[in-house]
Amino acid sequence: MAKKRKGVSSEKLCDAIVKGMQEKKAQDILILDLRKVKNAVADFFVICSGGSDKQLDAIADSVDAEVYKALQENPWHVEGKNNKEWVLLDYFDVVAHIFKKDKREFFALEKLWGDAEFIEIEDAVAIK
Repeated sequence: MAKKRKGVSSEKLCDAIVKGMQEKKAQDILILDLRKVKNAVADFFVICSGGSDKQLDAIADSVDAEVYKALQENPWHVEGKNNKEWVLLDYFDVVAHIFKKDKREFFALEKLWGDAEFIEIEDAVAIK
């Protein structure tokens, strides 16, 4: 059962985070469902990659704006906006991780939380 904060389910929070990432063309979006993992720190991690400092900032700002617009929630904690290698937006039950590609490979959260259920999100494709 998903934890709720102000009546907002962690699934809805995930959806808003993914939408914010897709708005700025984040790559390799992956949701780690941690609800069945013993001692997990959150219900979900939502992970993505960006190609530049500017894109990391844009993705983080888009996630923040989309979550607020959809659910009137602000992140409890934000880290990494200054170093622009790994930006973390912590919404208690759901944590968004926005990486530069090389840092994502280095920290390998997917391997660290290998017991989680993985949900791959298709990259947004522009329709012409």
